[in-house]
Amino acid sequence: MSRQVKLFIAMSLDGFIAGKDDDISWLSMVEKEGKDYGYAQFMETIDTYIIGRKTYDVIRQMSGGVLPQASQYQCYVITRQQKEPEDGVVFYRGDIGKLITSIRMKKGKDIYCDGGGEVIKLLLERNLIDECIISVIPVILGDGKRLFTGGTPKLLLEAEKPLYFDSGLVQLKYKRKV
Repeated sequence: MSRQVKLFIAMSLDGFIAGKDDDISWLSMVEKEGKDYGYAQFMETIDTYIIGRKTYDVIRQMSGGVLPQASQYQCYVITRQQKEPEDGVVFYRGDIGKLITSIRMKKGKDIYCDGGGEVIKLLLERNLIDECIISVIPVILGDGKRLFTGGTPKLLLEAEKPLYFDSGLVQLKYKRKV
């Protein structure tokens, strides 16, 4: 099977991946020592990491000016700006479909999309997301940045059994119907 594009992301019960002003502090409400909700195991299955420029900026701000994933994975930041590669990160401003095709042509593991909503929409518009793993955090934010922004074609998915955690987090997993 070819390399798959996988979305692994958290959202509020009302569908937001960030609150107002890119606030993601609410994610910490489910943090528990020794619990990573399958993240480490998931990361072993990927070797390529794709994010949008705004998400990149948020992660860098939280991580002291670096993208931690760049030390382990091939990293692409989807952007509209012309920028030379730096610190293990390629800034890509071309057609995202062509990028995914070129990555899939090379041997390797799966491809991780970590958001944000604009990049996810681009991938959905081109039917490029093969699997969605969505951790629903038990909070209603009321406003912010939506995971799914609308305007994409219908995508049929097959659900796997959800995982329930004592923190209140519910993890949903869907695979694209072929």
